[in-house]
Amino acid sequence: MPSSRSLPAETDKAILSTYLSLPQGDKVTACYIWIDGTHENLRCKSRTLDSEPKSPEDLPIWNYDGSSTYQAEGSNSDVYLHPVALYPDPFTGGKNKLVLCETYKYNKKPTESNKRRACAEVMTQAKDFEPWFGIEQEYSLLDVDGRPFGWPKNGFPGPQGPYYCAVGTDKVYGRDIMEAHYRACLYAGIKIAGTNAEVMPAQWEFQIGPCEGISAGDELWMSRYILHRVAEDFGVVVSFDPKPVPGDWNGAGAHTNFSTKAMRTPGKGLQAIEDAIEKMGKVHANHIRNYDPKGGQDNQRRLTGRHETSSIHDFSAGVANRGCSIRIPRQVAEDGHGYLEDRRPASNCDPYSVTEIIVRTTCLDQTVE
Repeated sequence: MPSSRSLPAETDKAILSTYLSLPQGDKVTACYIWIDGTHENLRCKSRTLDSEPKSPEDLPIWNYDGSSTYQAEGSNSDVYLHPVALYPDPFTGGKNKLVLCETYKYNKKPTESNKRRACAEVMTQAKDFEPWFGIEQEYSLLDVDGRPFGWPKNGFPGPQGPYYCAVGTDKVYGRDIMEAHYRACLYAGIKIAGTNAEVMPAQWEFQIGPCEGISAGDELWMSRYILHRVAEDFGVVVSFDPKPVPGDWNGAGAHTNFSTKAMRTPGKGLQAIEDAIEKMGKVHANHIRNYDPKGGQDNQRRLTGRHETSSIHDFSAGVANRGCSIRIPRQVAEDGHGYLEDRRPASNCDPYSVTEIIVRTTCLDQTVE
């Protein structure tokens, strides 16, 4: 006889709230979060502290079994967690913290998935350029069976058109998850600028920024962690696959808005934007290799020249053109200053890699393979 017990994804969250409402004395919990060896997935574990940390420097370096996260051999498995950013914990509340960490090997060198270290060095070199970023993170919601959330199990919803920024039960799937994530990010102090339903049903977007330098990557990775945790509570899966459904459906990107102090300067900004675009065009292939974790293979399924994308093989730029590699917003062209939008990064990109190569190319005139 089948068991009547619920699956883990169906546990009663009201029961958990009973325990989370209990006082925890003078102790504080810190949830350490890091990027694993897939360069896409996040891991976490928590520890108890005797007092509330005010900065990452107040937290101890910790370690974990890297052989279980695709980051080390079993015979030499210790990988070290170095806290780099601190956020209020929206899941346990109080003085508890979420802690974003860099990962280091036994020899004190960054792990292969630690792209933050190099990115931080570049942002320090380019500090006088005052690089700002805004990243538009698209994602898809899936049932545990891998089917897009809310889609018919034996068919497909109607063609794209009525779903973007939509309202209504027959057009929107998973708004509860979006709203919960939005509020949790605000609680955590994440610089989340907004959110909306996307073109494919069960696809959503939130925007991070504007953030300066290294903080863009920090904020995006932490907001991704929060999204995964929120989705756990609803028993839904979050996918950052750049093309989650083959066929006539939009893919998912992480459009990256970028500006420097020169680009934001009235009277001179548009020329600075055009100069940056010219530099980016010369190293298009290098950027593509850094815009998804698989060196462009994931993005190849998305950047087809259809569904509001440019071809992965060609570089293009234009005003208000969503079919270009780089879009200059019409208002920016009219004002003569502002920012550019790089539409090539995939939804599963590492924002440290993306922001680093953009700054290397446009500010430091450095080539990255």
